[in-house]
Amino acid sequence: MPLFRPALRVLGGGALAGVLALTACAPGDNSTSSAPTASSPSAVSTDISALGDVELVVWDQEVRGSQNEALEALNAAFEDTYPNVTIKRTSQATDDLKQQVTLALGGTDVPDIVQVNNARGDMGQFVSAGQLTDLTGYAEAYGWTDRFTDSVLSKVRYSSDATTFGDGNLYGLPQTGEIVGIFYSQSKLHALGLEAPTSWDEYLTALDTAMEAGEQPMVLGNLDKWPALHVFGPLQSNFVVADDIVALGMGNAGSTWLDDGNTAAMEQFETWGSEGYFGSSPNGTDYDAAWTAFTKGTGVFLPGGSWLATDMEAVMGDDLHFITLAGLDGQVVTTGGTGIPFSIPAKAENPDVAAAYLDFITSDEAMKMIADNGGMPVNDTAELAPADGVQNDIFTAFATVSETGTLLPYLDYATPTFSDTAGQGLQEVLGGQRSAQQVLEAFEDDYSAFVGS
Repeated sequence: MPLFRPALRVLGGGALAGVLALTACAPGDNSTSSAPTASSPSAVSTDISALGDVELVVWDQEVRGSQNEALEALNAAFEDTYPNVTIKRTSQATDDLKQQVTLALGGTDVPDIVQVNNARGDMGQFVSAGQLTDLTGYAEAYGWTDRFTDSVLSKVRYSSDATTFGDGNLYGLPQTGEIVGIFYSQSKLHALGLEAPTSWDEYLTALDTAMEAGEQPMVLGNLDKWPALHVFGPLQSNFVVADDIVALGMGNAGSTWLDDGNTAAMEQFETWGSEGYFGSSPNGTDYDAAWTAFTKGTGVFLPGGSWLATDMEAVMGDDLHFITLAGLDGQVVTTGGTGIPFSIPAKAENPDVAAAYLDFITSDEAMKMIADNGGMPVNDTAELAPADGVQNDIFTAFATVSETGTLLPYLDYATPTFSDTAGQGLQEVLGGQRSAQQVLEAFEDDYSAFVGS
C-alpha cells in the first residue's frame, strides 16, 4: 500500500506520508551486520481446535462501511469454525493505528494480528527491528504461495534484515487490491472522434487531439503533492523496463534515476506541465476538487486510482471507463498494490491461531465476501468482477496486471524519505520551479543515500 492515499480510498485510506519515529535503524543504513533477525516460529500447528480456549487480539483499520461489514462477517464465521477462539477486535483510523503499533511492537502488550503498511518506513522498519513474524512456515503449511500471485506477495516480502524489499521472507497477507490507471469519459472521446487508447502511443496522440480541440487533456489535483506520483508512475513504464522500476520503487540497490528512460519520462511530465495538459493550475487544485470537476465535464482523461471509481461512477454512470496500458517491455504494468496487509507481531501470544486467522480472512470464500460488500479482492478478481461498468474494467485490469504483468510499487515505498522527495520534486517540475534533470538528481541523491551507493 502506498503512503500516499486520500481519505476516501477504498482500501485502508488515510495513510499519509510520514516517517515513523522509530528507534530501529533504517533498512538502508548499512548496519545489516548488527540488525536483529526477524522472528520465525520454530514449529507450525494448524490444529487450532486442539489449542484450548484462546482470545485472539486483532488490531485493524477497516473502519469504513463495506470493509468493516466484510471483516465483521469473517470474524463471526471464524469464531463459528473455531468455537474455542474469541476475537477481541480493536478497529481505528489508519493514522491512529500506526501510532499505536509503533509504540506497541517494541513493548510486551502486543496484539496477535495487526495491519501494517508494507512500505519501508513501516513494515521495513519493523522487520529490521525483528518485530514481525516471518510467515514463511505458515505459507508452506497453508499453501499461500499457490493462493497469491508472486506480484502480490512481492509487496510483503523483505529479507530478514530488511535491506531487500520484494524478495525474501513473508511478513503479511493482504485481503484487497488496488490499481492506478487512466479514467476516461466515453462521450468525450466520441465527440473527439477517438477510440479508447490501447497503447501509450495512442494515449499520447489522444492527448494531443484533445488539446488541439480546446479540451483539457488530463485532470490532476496536485495541491498535496502526492497525486502526481499516480501520474508519473504509470508514465514511467512507457520509458523504463518494469524490473528497473521495481528496483527503484522498492529501494533496492542496482538501479538509477539518471538513465535515459527516467530522463525521458520526467521530460514528458515536464512538457505536460509547461504546455498546460493538466489545465492552468494543477498544483493549486485539491485532489477531491479535481476528480469532482472531471465528473462534471472538465477534461477528457483522469489518471488516478481504483478507489475513485465508486464516487465517480455515481455521477457519470456508464460514461466512465478505466484503462491500463502496456509498458516498454510489452507486458501490462502499472502502479498498484494491495490493501494494508495483516501481520503477526514477533511477540504475539498466539501465532498459530493468528496464522489460521490470516488463512481464513484471505480464503476463496473471504474473497467472495469482500466483493459482495463492494471491495476489490486481491485474489480471484476477474472471476468476482461485476458484470459491467467501470468496476468491471478495474477488476479485469487488476487481474491482468497482477497475474500476467507487474504491479509496479508506489514510488514512496523506496526510502523512508522518498515520499517527501518525490512529492516535492514532481510538484516543482510540474510548476516549472525546477527542471526535469534537477528533480531526477534529487531523486538519485535520496535513493543513493539509502542504498549506500
